[in-house]
Amino acid sequence: MMKHHKILIYQIFTRLFGNRSYNCVENGTLAENGCGKMSFFDDSVLRRIKKLGVTHVWYTGVIRHASKTDYSAFGIPCQHPAVVKGRAGSPYAIVDYYDIDPDLADDVDRRMEEFEALLQRSHKAGLKVIIDFVPNHVARQYKSVKKPDGVKDFGETDDVNKGFYPDNNFYYCPNESFAPYFDLKGEADDSYSEYPAKATGNDHFDNHPGINDWYETVKLNYGIDYCDAGGRSYHFAPVPDTWHKMRDILSFWAAKGVDGFRCDMASSLVKNDPDMAEMVPSEFWYWCIGKIKTDYPDIVFIGEVYNPSLYRSYLGSGFDYLYDKVGMYDCLCRVIRGESAASDITYQWQAVDDIKEHMLYFLENHDEQRLASDFLSGNAYKALPAVVVSALLYNNPFMLYAGQEFGERGMDKEGFSGLDGRTTIFDYWTVASLYNGYVNRRKLTSDEKRLEKAYSAILNIAKNEKAVSEGMFFDLMYVNPKSDIFDSHRQYAFLRKADNDVLLVVVNFSDSDVTCGVNIPRHAFDYMQMAEKSVNATDLLTGDTVMLPLKADSAVELNIPAYGARIYKFLV
Repeated sequence: MMKHHKILIYQIFTRLFGNRSYNCVENGTLAENGCGKMSFFDDSVLRRIKKLGVTHVWYTGVIRHASKTDYSAFGIPCQHPAVVKGRAGSPYAIVDYYDIDPDLADDVDRRMEEFEALLQRSHKAGLKVIIDFVPNHVARQYKSVKKPDGVKDFGETDDVNKGFYPDNNFYYCPNESFAPYFDLKGEADDSYSEYPAKATGNDHFDNHPGINDWYETVKLNYGIDYCDAGGRSYHFAPVPDTWHKMRDILSFWAAKGVDGFRCDMASSLVKNDPDMAEMVPSEFWYWCIGKIKTDYPDIVFIGEVYNPSLYRSYLGSGFDYLYDKVGMYDCLCRVIRGESAASDITYQWQAVDDIKEHMLYFLENHDEQRLASDFLSGNAYKALPAVVVSALLYNNPFMLYAGQEFGERGMDKEGFSGLDGRTTIFDYWTVASLYNGYVNRRKLTSDEKRLEKAYSAILNIAKNEKAVSEGMFFDLMYVNPKSDIFDSHRQYAFLRKADNDVLLVVVNFSDSDVTCGVNIPRHAFDYMQMAEKSVNATDLLTGDTVMLPLKADSAVELNIPAYGARIYKFLV
């Protein structure tokens, strides 16, 4: 039987990672603050990333997007600053699906060759590569200069006199100029002009979006008439032009050797807005993913889908994995903050029990606040029990965000994004923890080194232990209610098993060391085919060995450090 490899993703915001400049000027330019380059990821850096325990790297922001930096000398059109967020711009405001962000290149003219070399180095290091696919919207001034011969640009053949037309790539406000509720001049001499106005990426279908709308992007048309007088209508036959264009883009990158796509806003409740549940229709994904996987059967599709009612629909459309954001992520954040009981974790995996192997767990990404920020926990160590749960609970993927393993706090006021506990995606900046971790390790504190070591231990257990990657799972919480010997509000316990190897995992979300008794029911012994006996168990985190008396419906006494865990491995 083929071994199942657990997917462990390391998200890298490429522009920030490896920036060798330590200048941090608020709203600083590329010349002032510097920028990370693809060349930074040499064999040594990639080996270090691999050693952390990950299997995949997600190079975020490699496709060319809107920026205020002038690359006109290289044949790259300038973007009007009024419709660019931040100096560096959002990586999700794509201006050319067939190009690489010039910020990341040492030689701008050879930026695609540099990306191809990065692919090769990553593969050589044993790491598979994921990049973003942004299907819902493009930058307001989208213009491809690198599209293959014969490819027509988005909007090139649109009938701009129609608000909606099935084969249009955009939605229009006929006979109306773009007139948002903010200044259209910005830092330029002349105001930005757009006629007719296009709908924004967050489905604002008139010509005057506000500053909180996705004003820097325009919505792509997949054949859905959102403005139909009779309500939303669908026009999928014949196949809309946008569908063909997106398939060709995915094929272009797959042919270069990309191993997977993280699909932005595949379908979502955008900022909990129930009126925006369907941003890119599942029908498109079924059609498109099927065609891509015919040619590239091993390629992975990860969907950013926040609406649980749509999970199964999008998995049925061909996605391999979906974000578990409103379920497991939100729950674990509440548990970390002491707002929910640890036992609530059970309800989250049960809600998606039939599809839980397809749910991507994470505790940080570019959209979320850093775990160690003052806005979430204020202490990176508080999250370690949640990391253990996320990485070991099941055989589904787990993702961490670069800097998380060093306790990055995200408490910088970089520019556009301001002080919000997140690491900026809009600005040129240096992330202190990554600078210390990969540029000058002598600057790492003892706490940062200890945290990195803990993350590496957890991830390598997840990668190497068969009980985690393909084993059985048994939740112990239903027989361990809150009592004098077990606090179900702050402790969580479960079993994993493959062949004769068993893992007993118990985590402690409390700020105090605890001695607790973990009851293992008879049903667990029967289900996992375990004998009642004393076993010699090794804690995979510390290497310590103990004798555990295993008896049905009897408590096993364990000592667990504050914000810590025990991962006891034994044979049965």
